[in-house]
Amino acid sequence: MFVQTQDTPNPNSLKFLPGKKVSRIGPIEVLDIKETDNDLIRNILSINGILSVFLYEDFLSVNKSKNLDWSDAKHIIISYINDYYSKGNDCVIEERNNNNDAKSLSEIEKKIVNLLETKIRPAVSRDGGDIVFQEFNKGVVTVKLKGSCSGCPSSTLTLKKGVENLLCHYLPEVKEVVSI
Repeated sequence: MFVQTQDTPNPNSLKFLPGKKVSRIGPIEVLDIKETDNDLIRNILSINGILSVFLYEDFLSVNKSKNLDWSDAKHIIISYINDYYSKGNDCVIEERNNNNDAKSLSEIEKKIVNLLETKIRPAVSRDGGDIVFQEFNKGVVTVKLKGSCSGCPSSTLTLKKGVENLLCHYLPEVKEVVSI
């Protein structure tokens, strides 16, 4: 198996493409080793200096601290990925462990979520990240950035010039977009 890597706009995040399915349930970010019982994710998070693992349909993004050099961690992560799939696993995440709070959304929130899902999320995922709607209040859309987008130096520019401009263009009710 040949695991490819891809740089992201965030120098502290690297995208790993195993050439196999990674998540069957959509994007998931794991920040704490205690949040998962998955061997692959636990092994990656056990590397000193690794901060999070973000899983998408066909890739993993791994975020590291500034002190860790990718040359020290990249090959270990690739080895963990190869080992995981060589044991016969065909996917990293197949089912959700926690129950999702499905809150009812207003009409404007549904429109915001739809735009995020169809126009913004695909572009953000190409860079190894994700964007998730949190709330809409008094013209302000609050989102959470995950994966490579979390802590990325260019995420503020992407948020304001890309996401905010697009949402304001399509939905005049939106005045600003902020990230938590």
